[in-house]
Amino acid sequence: MNEPNPLRVGGRRPAAVLNIAHRGARAFAPENTLPAFEKAVSFGCRLYELDVHMSKDRELVVHHDDELWRCTDVAARFPGRGTSFVSEFTFDELCMLDAGSWYVEELALSAAARQPFLRSLTDDEIDRFVSPEDRELYASGKIRIPSMKEALELAGRLGMMVNIELKMLPRMYPGLAAAVVDLVAALGMEQSVLISSFDHEQLVEVRRRSSVIATGVLTSDRLARPGEYLQRLDADAYHPGCYGGFDSLGFGSLTGELDPRGIASVLKFGRAVNVWTCNDPDQMRRLIAAGVTGIMTDFPNRLREVICEARAAQSGRMNSPG
Repeated sequence: MNEPNPLRVGGRRPAAVLNIAHRGARAFAPENTLPAFEKAVSFGCRLYELDVHMSKDRELVVHHDDELWRCTDVAARFPGRGTSFVSEFTFDELCMLDAGSWYVEELALSAAARQPFLRSLTDDEIDRFVSPEDRELYASGKIRIPSMKEALELAGRLGMMVNIELKMLPRMYPGLAAAVVDLVAALGMEQSVLISSFDHEQLVEVRRRSSVIATGVLTSDRLARPGEYLQRLDADAYHPGCYGGFDSLGFGSLTGELDPRGIASVLKFGRAVNVWTCNDPDQMRRLIAAGVTGIMTDFPNRLREVICEARAAQSGRMNSPG
């Protein structure tokens, strides 16, 4: 008999804070690609997060944005197409796109000119974690948008858990939740998957179809009594935003102080709190001190160091006399 899903309420939750690679280790590889997911392993991540859309012919594909222009060569490959929504391209067309070269082009820019999540990437981090061989691969034109099936099969080979975000809004894909649940079940991965969404109706649909797959309430808003809300949905995790215009925890407030009440509310009901997307080590420390169970980050190397610091400090307290 299989062990309960460790991400599900009642499962054997990992003892340490989960280091969750956001869209894979996207600071060091093209986001939401197989190399980004593979890179997450090198930082000791137990879980990587990815996003799922549907192609025009209803294939499940891994991509974050509703449109393709930011992370592919769609403008060059398909000139004259009016828009670049993922849902307006067939799977075969999506497989023609280069999903890697843009990342290498970003590294060639000054830090201030890069996409916002890459502006804090240091030269030392690039030297340590993006090898010349990596750059050559990413710029080769061989990196593709993966199918959901490819991304899950890779997780199985790597022994990783996966947080699948259903990108339901604004495209409102008919049957997206059902298709994802069916694929997870067909691959025998119900024990190692958490499905999240900003559209909480999709979490109700996931739970209707599976009592095993864990679900996560994604939000950038403050929820009143989030622990009770999760209990009503039979959801397993609360995923609040913590940066910029998506911050609901207080880092961007007038005081700059973390508000732990929502976190405490969820923990009281035995559910998990996995915060997105934190790249600042000081904020990571404050979140860990507040009791979060996981942190999604573009820089899992930084979170790994913070977790090691926390373990060393705890060990020192336990071994101190008196």
